[in-house]
Amino acid sequence: MKTRARLPRLVATGATLALALSLSACGDGDGGASSGDGKIHVLVYGDASNKVEQRIVDTFNKTSDVKAVLDTIPGADYQTKLQTIINTPQAPDVFFNWGGGSIKPFVKAGLLLPLDDFIKKNPDLEKKFLPSVFQSAAVDGKPYGVPMRGTQPVLLFHNKKVLKDAGVQPPKTWDELLAVVGKLKDAGVTPIALGGGDVWPTQMWFQYLYDRIAGPELFAKAVGGDESAWESADSKKALDMIKELVDAGAFGKNYDSVKYTNGGSVQLVASGKAGFELMGSWYYSQQLTDHKEFAEKDLGYTAFPTVEGGKGDPADVAGNTNNYYSVMKKTKHPEAVAEFLKLMYSDEFVKAQLDIGNLPTTTNTDKFIDSSGTPEYSRFQYDLVSKAPSFQLSWDQAYPQKASSDLHKAIQQFFNGQLDTDGFIKAMQALPTE
Repeated sequence: MKTRARLPRLVATGATLALALSLSACGDGDGGASSGDGKIHVLVYGDASNKVEQRIVDTFNKTSDVKAVLDTIPGADYQTKLQTIINTPQAPDVFFNWGGGSIKPFVKAGLLLPLDDFIKKNPDLEKKFLPSVFQSAAVDGKPYGVPMRGTQPVLLFHNKKVLKDAGVQPPKTWDELLAVVGKLKDAGVTPIALGGGDVWPTQMWFQYLYDRIAGPELFAKAVGGDESAWESADSKKALDMIKELVDAGAFGKNYDSVKYTNGGSVQLVASGKAGFELMGSWYYSQQLTDHKEFAEKDLGYTAFPTVEGGKGDPADVAGNTNNYYSVMKKTKHPEAVAEFLKLMYSDEFVKAQLDIGNLPTTTNTDKFIDSSGTPEYSRFQYDLVSKAPSFQLSWDQAYPQKASSDLHKAIQQFFNGQLDTDGFIKAMQALPTE
């Protein structure tokens, strides 16, 4: 569910036409930034958070002469289809992304509008957000995005009933996790659900273990171009521990045929067929949408386990700092877009996001947490993120998009035994870092 991509050379194809038609079905027309249809089109990743985005669009439309239209692309297709339309007449005025890395190619291609003028006229577009988060959407020192959902640390979720029936507690250490895996297997339950068919959920295990064992410095060196980081003792230890977990049967045998994006892994946990799932904080909202009774009664969550002797701080987190709205340079309605972006720090926005389990990174978030619809969950996230010495950005966002396919391939192949340790190291060393 993450993307950073080099722009493809576009031609008029049936796929492009089909995409335009699919987008028109989501909104009420196939207009875009250059269509001049008198509207602004807001394109978002299709998932459970869309109900909040539609609510904010509706609020905007109550007072604006230029109306906003919310267009959605299903999560599994968002990356690919965004690349397909970003330089066509079907491009949106405003679109969802993951910040600096994911939008850098679009900036270099001259497609995006820097937000300096918006901020000069309305400084709150910057001041109302946590500085470290706002800066994640800056490219070459210029702001190109406004936070629009919430911070997304990766957490270890669990089914409370499954754990209780097996007589186990959420693990606080890696050794405890291995012990719990054995007991859940004995109880006839898949210990950990994994949407391996999407690959990016598998990546979460790597990025957390590497951080716990080596601290954030190893990956920072690797993504900075130091290939030796991957062949270090800490790197090999992390890979050994991942292999130990897989070989212990923690994920069952069919994880590569299961996906998160179609609800498969979500269903396994909700139905009691699996005990745990490592996933971004949006998981709470997804379970609340797909399996409301389970989410309200039996969905638990905890931080990733500690690793004895690891160099990483046990309070470190990994995941996504936030999602962002960026603006196409060729929008016909920049003034309306600027007004729309103001709503991303409104009280209504903050309350609505908190109510579905998202944690906005606005400066006014804290005062609404205790009165939100998910106070315990929101406070857990808030404390976790605010106290974290390091917030490791997801690997496939930190690397350039052109590295994403090979990165995912190496992760999947190591996990399922097609690559050994040396093979994985060589694959990671071959990734482009620019």
